[in-house]
Amino acid sequence: MKCIKTDVPAAEAVDIPALKAKYRAERAKRMRPQDKTEFAALADKTETDHTFDPYTPITPREPLDEDLDVAILGGGWSGVTTAFHLKQAGVENFRNIDHAGDFGGTWYWNRYPGLQCDNDAYCYMPLLEETGWIPAKQFDDGYSIYDYFTKIGEQFGLYEKALFHTLITGLKWDEEIKRWRVSTNRGDNIRARFIVMGGGTLSTPKVPSVPGVDTFKGKVFHTSRWDYDYTGGDWRNPVLDKLKDKRVAILGTGATSIQAVPYLGKYCKELYVIQRTPSSVDVRRNLPTDPEWAKSLKPGWHDERRSNFQRASNEIIIPGEGDLVEDIWTEINRNLDADRDAAGEDMIPMAEYPARREAMEFRVMERLRKRVSDTVKDPVTAEALKPYYNFMCKRPVSNNEYYPTFNQPNVTLIDVAETQGLEAMTEKGFIHNGVEHEIDCMIFASGYEVTSSLKTRWGIDAVDGRNDVSIYDYWEQGPRTLHGTMAHNFPNMFFQGYVQGGLNGTTTLMFSKQGYHAAHIISEALNRGYSAVEPSQEGQDAYIKRFAEVELDLSHIFETCPPSYFTNEGETNAPWFLFRGWGLGWDDFQNLLQDWRDEGSMQGMRIDTEEKVSA
Repeated sequence: MKCIKTDVPAAEAVDIPALKAKYRAERAKRMRPQDKTEFAALADKTETDHTFDPYTPITPREPLDEDLDVAILGGGWSGVTTAFHLKQAGVENFRNIDHAGDFGGTWYWNRYPGLQCDNDAYCYMPLLEETGWIPAKQFDDGYSIYDYFTKIGEQFGLYEKALFHTLITGLKWDEEIKRWRVSTNRGDNIRARFIVMGGGTLSTPKVPSVPGVDTFKGKVFHTSRWDYDYTGGDWRNPVLDKLKDKRVAILGTGATSIQAVPYLGKYCKELYVIQRTPSSVDVRRNLPTDPEWAKSLKPGWHDERRSNFQRASNEIIIPGEGDLVEDIWTEINRNLDADRDAAGEDMIPMAEYPARREAMEFRVMERLRKRVSDTVKDPVTAEALKPYYNFMCKRPVSNNEYYPTFNQPNVTLIDVAETQGLEAMTEKGFIHNGVEHEIDCMIFASGYEVTSSLKTRWGIDAVDGRNDVSIYDYWEQGPRTLHGTMAHNFPNMFFQGYVQGGLNGTTTLMFSKQGYHAAHIISEALNRGYSAVEPSQEGQDAYIKRFAEVELDLSHIFETCPPSYFTNEGETNAPWFLFRGWGLGWDDFQNLLQDWRDEGSMQGMRIDTEEKVSA
């Protein structure tokens, strides 16, 4: 199978040194002083309070007082795939605990108009072969993904013990009973032998720290709590007809805004799109799933597709393998493979690969910038919408209606790069370049706490392990783990997310493999009568040393990218930088874990034993 090259400019037409200088200049004007707070805690009001649920009524219940084998904190993809793996391993006494009203995680909370998966749904959605589910199209709709969550919950019996509308307020290891004491906002007293921290990366919304934001008297909400009572329509039929006489501003131009802006532009009387850094927005070729293709799929197709995507997006395409996904995420490697094939090369020499990939990346970004010029009529607006940065400095997205929306007379781009954010809000609206713009509604499309401090992201008052060691103190400068899964001083606790392990372009696969590893350790500990397992200091130190030796060198992201959640808004060495990973590759890391599991002695672990407990 041959890769087909996209229509990028010729190499000689791209002035890479000049573009690097332009990238540096664009980054510099967006950098804020390190002591200037970019984002604030959510305001204590229903529109932006992340504990408020506008979708499902909260049902009163009596507090629970119980012992569990496993408490899974989260009902999104991390939590659901962990629950599946626990069941596969024979562990049944567990609960998924989530502050949402159902399974779904970010796909429960996000219901804004235009919401779709922004990468290949056939890769992104887990357990497709196990459930028999096939996405309706390559970039499936948000409500369809939520429906798939409910199918998983029903098919694998997860609803029976799920605890929804339950917020974890504290976790404390009790050495005497060898269990975690789990406290909640519902007054529960849960004693869990094991804890899985499955809260995901998109769980705590954030809002900008704009001077005067609390004085604004209009409507305010975050995109993760979309108010259809105010806008009209619903997430399955987003006809926002109540906005026909409204002046609306949306702050943020990331993946969420790119999807929502076309709907707002269609229905609002007036729309202001407030942008600090533009996204790179490619064409979205989103065809319905071909029924004949679906029928032709053979067992193992899902793993094959995800493995192909990993190589095409993050590693290197095997000659002759082709690109099964063919979207913006895989374009650079797809073009390189097409060039390799045209030149008659068997392989791209690894010594040449980084330079050749960099050169192709600049050509792809030039193509994307040309798309802006070809679509947006006003040259000033078009220039402001062009992404001047390296490909992965900001999440790449695709949308066919976003750029044309700026040709509408009711839509205005407010570019706040020079002021490094919105200057201020007033009772009536917002200030930009000293001019007040009156609005009726401010929508924050400002994303989630992804790489900020652990306590801010988790929102749990205290997580205290052995000898009252707080994980917030222990991990203040970043994670310290064995295999990115467990930490010394925190027995029987497992972590999921971008935590010192292998990286995969399909995040749901990465989280699922972490859940699989946790389920293996949990089932083995229960079957062997281990009351507590945790990394020994020596075992953890050895892993950290090895991880440092092979860690991906992505310092160029800190040095060249504009501020974003990837780097906690421009920190030069963010402790929770999103892409720290095992530099020998995803497969090598999975082989490392499989060898560890096969060896069987739980190397590098401290083990406490007692009489055998039942799984």
